[in-house]
Amino acid sequence: MKEAFNNLTLEEIITKRDELRKNLNNLRFDMVLGHVENPMEKRKLKRSIARLNTMIHEVELGIRKA
Repeated sequence: MKEAFNNLTLEEIITKRDELRKNLNNLRFDMVLGHVENPMEKRKLKRSIARLNTMIHEVELGIRKA
């Protein structure tokens, strides 16, 4: 299920994006080693990062209030 990021401030969104990027890098490393229990987690992380990037871009354009 999608995570709700709508009620976060811009700083919280950026922090969450950085945290998810770190988790994605760790997951990629674990996938190379073959120690991943849920390979679909990579897709979920990538989509969440994309959602956050979209929200950040909307705030920069003035479409969304932070």
